[in-house]
Amino acid sequence: MGNNIANLYFKSKTISLMILAVAAIVCSRLLFLFFNDPEGPNPLIVAVAALVVYLLSWTAYTFGPLKINGFKRLFTAVCIQILLIVALYFGLK
Repeated sequence: MGNNIANLYFKSKTISLMILAVAAIVCSRLLFLFFNDPEGPNPLIVAVAALVVYLLSWTAYTFGPLKINGFKRLFTAVCIQILLIVALYFGLK
């Protein structure tokens, strides 16, 4: 029974990290979509921005406050991504 619980936790953490990765890609793509560029966003720049956003949110998700668990921790990490993208938008504009 202990193995099932550990396996469930591992899958849950993997799914959470995949959600963070997808959210980072979407946020990064939206960031460069709002800039008025007739050629569109460069995929390499979008990928690098998504990687930076993901790493910062992963750090907050992994090393964040230990009292927050589950959905609240994931929601906090996604909110950090959104706030970072908003700050980058106003910083680069």
